[in-house]
Order: sequence, then structure tokens, then C-alpha cells
Amino acid sequence: MSDAVARTALLEFRNVTVLRGGRAALRDLNLRVDEGEHLAILGPNGSGKSTLLKAITRECYPVVREGSWLRILGRERWNVFELRTHLGIVSNDLAAACALDVPAQDVVLSGFFSSLGLAPHHEVSEAMRRGAHDALVMLDAGHLANREMTRLSSGEARRVLIARALVHAPQTLVFDEPSTSLDLAAHRELRATLQRLAQHGIGIVLVTHDLSDVIPEIERVVFLREGRIVADGPRGELLNARELEALFGVPLELAARDGLLHAW
Repeated sequence: MSDAVARTALLEFRNVTVLRGGRAALRDLNLRVDEGEHLAILGPNGSGKSTLLKAITRECYPVVREGSWLRILGRERWNVFELRTHLGIVSNDLAAACALDVPAQDVVLSGFFSSLGLAPHHEVSEAMRRGAHDALVMLDAGHLANREMTRLSSGEARRVLIARALVHAPQTLVFDEPSTSLDLAAHRELRATLQRLAQHGIGIVLVTHDLSDVIPEIERVVFLREGRIVADGPRGELLNARELEALFGVPLELAARDGLLHAW
């Protein structure tokens, strides 16, 4: 049996169409992502990247029709709280929602309850506290535990959110435009974190328009434009000026350094 056949599908989109505001944000989308894959989904603004992410997190649902489905780990129906133990999500919507006057440790612990911060009825066990501590330490953020989220830099807050996503030891982390609002130092730190996670065997699904987010461990690239997949293949075949100019619709120059690409 080949590796491709033997691997378990994490995500399966089959002829998926998602409507938002009366228009098709995704159109007849077909995509399979296997467990443990390191994948980047690239596209310009308005290409459907956010809708794709919201379909995965069950914030948007596909049009119901014969021959169309969206399966996660082989299932079409999920309790969202159970789903979050398999997929860790780090999004800009979450970053905005977690800008709270609460300690970073509480935000990490809230990942066990799929909440924003802790509520009086949440019962936090010692095992949860250890898990939250370990996740922060793994991301070199243990010193941030008692600092309020509103007092953290964007880079520090991003590390806390990644720790929050890690508390369930998910098989895959999904990142939505992870470098938004980060300065150069924080962006470099983020890339190092993504590389470390990938090297520890955690699957990475990266949704972005920024080429410099695509760490060397990303093996496969998907191009999304106008709600459709227009290319899907190895990074070496797609991350070149000709293919990227066609995707973004502008002339580009590329430079590569340490396995990272930069475009202007």
C-alpha cells in the first residue's frame, strides 16, 4: 500500500460550495489534507481563504447537495468542542477576541473549555494547569503566564494563542494569516516557532497571502483564487515567479534565503 493511500485524511472537501452574503465564496472546491501534512494555502485577498478556514472550524457550512461533502477525520458531523481537541486554530479573529485584561495563563487554560478566558463555573484541574504551563514553556513564554493579555506585544500574544491551541495536543494546527500585525523580530520568532512545531511532528496548515510565512518544512502548496483551487503541488513546482505572478496578478521578483522566499 502506498504512503498516500495509507495515510488518514484529516480534511476532505468534495465539490464544496459555500455562500457568504449571497455569493459563492468557495466554488466546487476539492481538497484533501492528510494527517501530519505541512501545507500552505496561498491566495490574494478575497480569494476565499477566510471562508475555507471558517468551513473547517464550522463557522460556515457548505451548500447541501448530492455528491458534496466536507469531512474531518472521516466524519461530516462533529460536536465543535470535540473537534477542537483534534484541530488547534490560531486566527486573527481569536487574537482580537483574546485581547482581554486577564492573565495569559487563563487564556491558555481557556483552550480546555473552548472559551475566551475562564468563567466561575470552569473547574480547572492540576493536570490542566500543568498542561498550560508546559505549552507556554514549549513556546518560551512561561514568563508571560501572569501578565495580562492587553500588556503583551503582538508577538507575545501570538505565542500565548499558539499555547492555547496546543493544550489538547492536537494532531494539526491551523494558522490564519499568522504574521499579521507582527514586527520584523516577532515575525522571525513566529517562523522559528512554526518550524519547531513542524519538526516535533505536528501537522501545519498555513493559510496566508505572505510568502515569507511559508517555512521550509512546508512541503505542499495550494493556490486559491476566486473561491477555486487553481494549483496544488510540491512547493518546488509552484513557488516561482511565473506561478505566483499568475496567482496574484502582478509582476513579482523573488529572493530566497535559508529556505524562505521573499517577494516584491
